[in-house]
Amino acid sequence: MRRTAEEPLFNSLLEQYHYLGYRQPVGEHLKYLATAQGRPIAAFAWSSAPRHLGARDRFIGWPAPAHRQNIHLLAYNTRFLILPFVQVPHLASHLLGRMARVLSIDWEQAYGHPVYYLETFVDPQRFRGTCYRAANWQVLGRTCGLGKDAQSKIQNRPFKEVLAYPLTADFRQRLGVLG
Repeated sequence: MRRTAEEPLFNSLLEQYHYLGYRQPVGEHLKYLATAQGRPIAAFAWSSAPRHLGARDRFIGWPAPAHRQNIHLLAYNTRFLILPFVQVPHLASHLLGRMARVLSIDWEQAYGHPVYYLETFVDPQRFRGTCYRAANWQVLGRTCGLGKDAQSKIQNRPFKEVLAYPLTADFRQRLGVLG
């Protein structure tokens, strides 16, 4: 829904209802607004994956050249919002499942290449990540508490859980890991 008439609504819903607010993504990204009976019920924002993420990089097991060449084949769920007035059991995990089925196709249409692996962070002080687990995402570990622009190895952010969802059984091969 990038560059559509619905994009300002998407941005404002995240700004108003998501605890992190809204930030304009940089690089490759897609936005989704889920609706029911013509009204928004949820929003997803996806972007390029963070360059360095220890738990993910160990899980994938890729060598440095493959990492540099194929990091663009990952997508990072930067925001997920179920609007606060929506009360539908299992909606979050259902929507995550739908996203897993369409995101790579949409990404390829927008950017000329698919994605084979999805990831997100969950702040364990705020959330348990139940919907991701129910949608078969895997917990890989925790971040080291450094932002992407950290100048030192001193923690400057809360630790977050790293969750992943490979979109294909052979994702490691597609990401350049020989096996």
